Amino acid sequence: MKANMKKIYIGADHAGFELKEKLKKYLKKSYNIIDLGNKKFEINDDYPLFGRRVALKVAKDKKSLGILVCGSGTEHIKDAFLAKKDDDMNVLCLGGRNTDFQNAKKIVDKFLNTKFESVKKRIRRLNEIRKLER
Repeated sequence: MKANMKKIYIGADHAGFELKEKLKKYLKKSYNIIDLGNKKFEINDDYPLFGRRVALKVAKDKKSLGILVCGSGTEHIKDAFLAKKDDDMNVLCLGGRNTDFQNAKKIVDKFLNTKFESVKKRIRRLNEIRKLER
């Protein structure tokens, strides 16, 4: 891993496991990918465990991002773009049941390549969230 590679924490339950594995291979040349599970397909695993792991790592490591894949993730290309540009989103959630790999790559690329548009009202809103987190 090169020192300047952005760190991405990734996790998935059984419904997102296959897509997660494909995304890891796709992203590993350009990013430092840390897989927080599940590491093997388990039909009875539950998404909250992996979601928590990714969320805690991203919250602690402010320069990192997260990608979660479960059965019903809700991101589309436009959602990923707007959430990153307007809200400085740091964790993307994809639906393993409703997102094919080609579309997932486009969504992930949009998420990773969109920059936060730092305007006064957006900064104010993010500061409000930080206050609520304390």
